[in-house]
Amino acid sequence: MEEKHIQSEITFGKIEGARARIASAMDAAKRYLFSKQDKEEGFWCGELEADTTLESDYIVLHTLLGTGDPVKMQKAAREILNHQNEDGGWSIYTDGPSNVSATVKAYFSLKLMGHTPDEPEMTKARECILAHGGITAINTFSKMYLCFFGQYDYVTVPAIPPEIVLFPNWFWFNLYEISSWSRAILVPLAICYAKKPFKKIPDEMNIDELFLEGRHGNLNLKWDKNLISWRNFFLVLNKLVHFFERVHVRPLRTLALKRAEKWMLERLEMSDGMGAIYPGILNSIIALRALGHSTDDPQVIRAIDEFEKLGIEEKDTFRMQPCKSPVWDTAYALYALGEAGVAADDPRMIAPAEWMLKKQVTHKGDWAVKVPNVQPGGWYFEFNNEFYPDVDDSAQVMLALGHVRTSNERYQDDTVKRALDWVLAMQCKNGGWASFDKDNNKMVFQHIPFADHNAMLDPATVDITGRVLECLANQGFSLKDKCVQRAVKFIESEQEPDGSWFGRWGVNYIYGTMLCLRGLAAVGVDHHEPMVQQAAEWLRMMQNPDGGWGETVGSYENPILRGQGPSTASQTAWAVMGLLAANDLRSDSVTRGIAYLLETQLADGSWKDGWYTGTGFPRVFYLKYHMYAEYFPLIALATYERRLSTPLDERVKLGPQA
Repeated sequence: MEEKHIQSEITFGKIEGARARIASAMDAAKRYLFSKQDKEEGFWCGELEADTTLESDYIVLHTLLGTGDPVKMQKAAREILNHQNEDGGWSIYTDGPSNVSATVKAYFSLKLMGHTPDEPEMTKARECILAHGGITAINTFSKMYLCFFGQYDYVTVPAIPPEIVLFPNWFWFNLYEISSWSRAILVPLAICYAKKPFKKIPDEMNIDELFLEGRHGNLNLKWDKNLISWRNFFLVLNKLVHFFERVHVRPLRTLALKRAEKWMLERLEMSDGMGAIYPGILNSIIALRALGHSTDDPQVIRAIDEFEKLGIEEKDTFRMQPCKSPVWDTAYALYALGEAGVAADDPRMIAPAEWMLKKQVTHKGDWAVKVPNVQPGGWYFEFNNEFYPDVDDSAQVMLALGHVRTSNERYQDDTVKRALDWVLAMQCKNGGWASFDKDNNKMVFQHIPFADHNAMLDPATVDITGRVLECLANQGFSLKDKCVQRAVKFIESEQEPDGSWFGRWGVNYIYGTMLCLRGLAAVGVDHHEPMVQQAAEWLRMMQNPDGGWGETVGSYENPILRGQGPSTASQTAWAVMGLLAANDLRSDSVTRGIAYLLETQLADGSWKDGWYTGTGFPRVFYLKYHMYAEYFPLIALATYERRLSTPLDERVKLGPQA
């Protein structure tokens, strides 16, 4: 009854009761956000949750090194067991199907922690693994980790030769033609492939029982059915590399290892570890040890320290984060508070703004290989990651800074100008923007055998492009500017037949559609345009009976599931934000979406999502940003309240930006 009452109040032209409810909800949300702010420096950083492969790898690393806190490792094992599925496997997202790579990792790490094959949980896990194809069905990175313990054979994993670091930048394939995160992961792993670290473990920890055809059965990689294909081409190269490895014909190996070590050590500076991401840090630690660096070496100590900082220890469990997200969370929290009317000169706004200004990149990183004649000026995601600023963070930081005036306005303006120049220089040839690199889109490299993590490239995406358009509009750009025209054409070309847009960095089509609609509206695309109205209609069609919106990560595997799933606060906020950008104020969809947010707000002013709504690598790795359910609903409510406060004749005159 209460929900129906609110929905009837929040109708166009009859908003008195609703206005008070919205104002109260916004005040509570603002208080909650400020309560989570770092009291000394002013930033925000919420937990970044991922799947149990992180805890499994934590156990694997410390077992390999002979280090680690036994109590933490046992807690990590308990955390793994807490997430086991009914069928015995482990998923890579909430309530998802069992994933064979995650399950093998969990099984092996539990055996390393003393669990035995006859335990009920282990029996179910083993049966699940064998039903999914056995150990040979897991991805390359997982196989490589098993090789460190003699549980898989180096000669049967896809070759990752360190000689790839010697390929010149003009060569068809070189390090900078693959994604930045792949570089951070693969260069240390290539060192490991060359050095082949090995640690003997007791026989009872072996996992030979996970091979369908026995340990010495067929471990060969599968060839493509078509004789002439990129897959088969790269498999031939893979066989050649393995042949030269066996006969020790590696004339450039010493040089390659020195170059790879130098490349890695350079990127450990001014960073929270290799790439400031979990797998890069983990691989760099193993690579440093394989190269002869002792555990007392300052570089190893520092890398392990950064690795341990990602851990969250509680009473009964220990879990790992894939990285930390302070710049991202701060930019969005600050933007949400600014949208909600917090004064630009509020000290609680100035502190995080000044903190972000200090985080601007001042050194050239990997991006400069393809964009050499531009000064650095972007922002990264984590506390420190100087080599890898990204366009998405940079655009959102600029949007947030638009809500604050610091004490040194000239410095702030100069900082934003440098960032804007950098973002403009990163525009890809197709008119869109990618995350870390420009024109990183040679799709053929996805067929390389060791690229089965499905994240080899960093092509332009519509979600980032939509955000950049919103940022550009905030800096005075419009449809008159060629860079905007090219971006709009890119977005239009990528629209799905049903009107939605794919979301690369958020789950999924709701996220992509929201950002595209906001970007298009910001630069002045008429809301009557077919692509806008079609997208808005798709959002309305996807609304759940409870008034909210939800989409599971299953839509990455099966696009038929796009826009479908249990309602979440963050995805409901995205849908409302998208509809408002399409100038939808009159439909019941927006009314019911706002009512859902009001009804699901908790007493402390926050919202909670029970599902993963963030994306690391589609089909491989997903994220739950704990702050997404805190600042996105506030943005949606603030946007709705502002639009309602604009007189109707002004809305008609101003169009989508009213």
